[in-house]
Amino acid sequence: MNTDKIYAEQLANEYTPKDTSKVVALKKLDAKAKRPATIFTYTLGIISALILGIGMCLTMGQIGDSSTVSFIIGIILGVIGIIGISVNYPIYKKMLAKGKQKYAFEIVQLAKEISDK
Repeated sequence: MNTDKIYAEQLANEYTPKDTSKVVALKKLDAKAKRPATIFTYTLGIISALILGIGMCLTMGQIGDSSTVSFIIGIILGVIGIIGISVNYPIYKKMLAKGKQKYAFEIVQLAKEISDK
């Protein structure tokens, strides 16, 4: 098997202009399938990290009045933040699978049309 030839063909395919509308449509469908999961994951991750950070600051007395109540609220917020961060990836995987399943038929059909040329 000539791996140099395979590599050269793959490299040439990368640099050939892909201005056919089917390739562009395929890329858009792929992005459309992945976008909701990505947006949700980033949003949940950022919010959970901020909640965790606020909880840590309250627990260490950096914000608040350094009382027992602030300490307990900080622990509760920290645990909520940790839970949010922990469930983020499994939720992402489920949402991504659902998005891929939703657009799978269209993407496969379009990919077959492109590859049959």
